Amino acid sequence: MRNSLLRVDGLHTSFHTVDGEVKAVRDVSFDVPEGSVLGIVGESGSGKTVTGLSIMGLVPRPGKIERGSIHFDGRDLLRLPESQMRSIRGGEIAMVFQDASNSLNPVITVGEQIREVLQIHSDMTMRQSIRLSIELMTQMGIADAERLLDRHPWEISGGMAQRVMLAMGLAMGPRLLIADEPTSNVDVTVQAELLHRLNEHRRETGSSIILITHDLGVMAQMADEVLVMYGGYKLEQADTPGLYARPMHPYTNGLLEAVPRWDRPVARLKAIRGGLPTMLDAPDRCPFLDRCQRAVNACRTEPMPKLEEPEPGHTVACYNPVPTPAPVPGSLP
Repeated sequence: MRNSLLRVDGLHTSFHTVDGEVKAVRDVSFDVPEGSVLGIVGESGSGKTVTGLSIMGLVPRPGKIERGSIHFDGRDLLRLPESQMRSIRGGEIAMVFQDASNSLNPVITVGEQIREVLQIHSDMTMRQSIRLSIELMTQMGIADAERLLDRHPWEISGGMAQRVMLAMGLAMGPRLLIADEPTSNVDVTVQAELLHRLNEHRRETGSSIILITHDLGVMAQMADEVLVMYGGYKLEQADTPGLYARPMHPYTNGLLEAVPRWDRPVARLKAIRGGLPTMLDAPDRCPFLDRCQRAVNACRTEPMPKLEEPEPGHTVACYNPVPTPAPVPGSLP
């Protein structure tokens, strides 16, 4: 069994506004073993990105981590002074943000932005940082990397900007990469290439990845384990084949029934009715209640159910989980 590189325990992150408390992340716990990929999946607004920002210590105001612990390589990140976090952030832990075109600084050239990461976390000379910047961008599939160094983000395509962001994220060889929708706004060909390069980097360096996405196809390709979030809560977690073959939470089941799958063709896909709940002063109950077709009295009268482990390594928080189907010989997720 691999050692745990990151351990998040009982994380609560809220945004205190004039209208009330927005409970973005509520009592979320998980481990990321060394060399593994943990996928966090859920609709927009489910708390995925805020979880990543909490790990990085980058929750924007008026956000605040209320309680919990985040241990990275034995150190509780929530207790470290900002000076130590700055050395970890971008060095040992890096985050690639979604929508790369807007995440890059439009008035600074691509080369300057990559070199800044390298020079903050090392004693490289200008010449060394330029050489490594070209090497990193070449590894990300940029053919004319040297010419791109002098371009501004608004002068390059969205797919190219995404490659630049990944090059910056991997610049210092982080032990943990948090990739937030790393393949959003790119076509399927670029998506496949970027995922391949991320996997190559992980295998070569032994690093770990937290992959945040709403794309279940990307998750199936990349993740060793999948954590399902909704309304700020962790609803389910299992290894990827187990989750896709035996989803237990009605929300997870609904997500899988809403996307086409080659191994289970159906005449018509099912949509999840309704929309996301408000996170403002949200009650302590299952956030999926108003959209759930399996709700029972306990769902309406009892607080948020605790995570249970009906199968080894497969946890779910539900009073009326989806029955486990009989196995289909030869089926794959």
